[in-house]
Amino acid sequence: MAESLKYKTKVGLLWSFFNQFANYGMQFVIGIFMARLLSPSDYGLTALPAVLFSIAGVFIEGHFGDALVRKTEVKELDLSTAFLYSQIVGIFFYIIIFFASPFLADYYEAPVLSPMIRVTSLPFLYGALNVPMTVILRRRLDFKTPFKVSVVCRIVSGIVGISLAFTGFGVWALALSSLASSILELILTWIFVRWVPKTGWSKDSFSYLWNYGNKMIASVLIDRVYTSISPAFIMKYYSAAALGVYNRAFAYASLPSMQLTSTIQTVSFPVLSKMKDDHENLKYEYRRMLRLSAFVVFPLMTILCVLSRPLIVTMITAKWEPCVPYLQILCLSLMWFPINALNLNLLRAKGRSDLFLRLELIKKALGVVILILTLPKGLIVFCWGSVLSSILSIVVNTYYTNKLMNYGFLRQMLDVLPMFLLSLVMGLIIYFMNSFIPSLWLKIICGGIVGLSFYVLIAKLFRFPELDDAIYMVKLKK
Repeated sequence: MAESLKYKTKVGLLWSFFNQFANYGMQFVIGIFMARLLSPSDYGLTALPAVLFSIAGVFIEGHFGDALVRKTEVKELDLSTAFLYSQIVGIFFYIIIFFASPFLADYYEAPVLSPMIRVTSLPFLYGALNVPMTVILRRRLDFKTPFKVSVVCRIVSGIVGISLAFTGFGVWALALSSLASSILELILTWIFVRWVPKTGWSKDSFSYLWNYGNKMIASVLIDRVYTSISPAFIMKYYSAAALGVYNRAFAYASLPSMQLTSTIQTVSFPVLSKMKDDHENLKYEYRRMLRLSAFVVFPLMTILCVLSRPLIVTMITAKWEPCVPYLQILCLSLMWFPINALNLNLLRAKGRSDLFLRLELIKKALGVVILILTLPKGLIVFCWGSVLSSILSIVVNTYYTNKLMNYGFLRQMLDVLPMFLLSLVMGLIIYFMNSFIPSLWLKIICGGIVGLSFYVLIAKLFRFPELDDAIYMVKLKK
């Protein structure tokens, strides 16, 4: 049983990684073409609707998916109840956003926002069907199907977006490509899963789902509102172009950190949920996941930080060079994202959504204070504030991890310290070497090859167990 779960975890991680790599690899490539064709203002204008949809999505999904994944036995009535809830809430939010969009457009003095918000929020009307189908796939630890779906959707979305941008649709190229992707995702997922609601509403089922989901809704809502404050203020008090530059920097900094961590989170939640009552094995597997995440993410974030300028200028042209200092600082902030995310994932697997909510309240209170103090002083200072916020979040997030399984802040930092120091030395070597290389392309190629080779070689010499874990994960044999 343990070996079977271990193998399923490995296969799940592989397919989830392939999914993230293909998805965001294509997004990165497509984004290069889009950024060359569009302006920072275009990206800034689409950032605000994305914020609104992110907040509304918290209520629509309700985190019922997590509740169903960790439930021992899921009945058809549970799936139908989750679907009906999401459908009703989705329609409700679409109506609100539809009538509120003209006022938002007037407030930001951007008339195009009104029709764009109405069109890009259409997934609220049909996205509810994805909730039960995603639950079915996650409970099976089937991450191969989402990989197939996301690859096709990303290709089609990229073709639509680049074609529209090339023919002069401007900001609408971003909006319509996203809409096309959401429609195609629903169709393809249904073809693979073929789920339709067969029963009605269950009061008992809803009570179970809501008792778990309401605290998660509150927790995630606090996080989404907090992260939405910055774009709203940047666009209002700086400019749409400034928001577009900042969002590009944040998007690139997120690629290696959030997306690789998302891969591990996606698989680790159902896996940790299955062993939630086996304290010893839970702690062992959790520590391995934490160290493996740091082993992979730390060097990638360091390389991105050191090579940010040649990457930005060569990939999306010099018009985006203002985002370089933001990208460098945000790399230092987001490299700690795996530590924060996995600590919270443990609470989710344990079913402690109450503790999850409590931590979010504390962290966001600290974050708001940092935001108020830093944002008026400029975006550079604001980015440094995010670094401080990330470190403080680790201190807060590890409090209950220490209570639940005696694995607190100091022990976690000691576990990831070797990877951090090795990444730091690697970054200094790349920086020193590139100071003698004039060509931007050679900086990227030589810096990446030399940096990663040095990192892997030292990890091999000092016998980092995380290197063996990483190699095991990519082997195809059982």
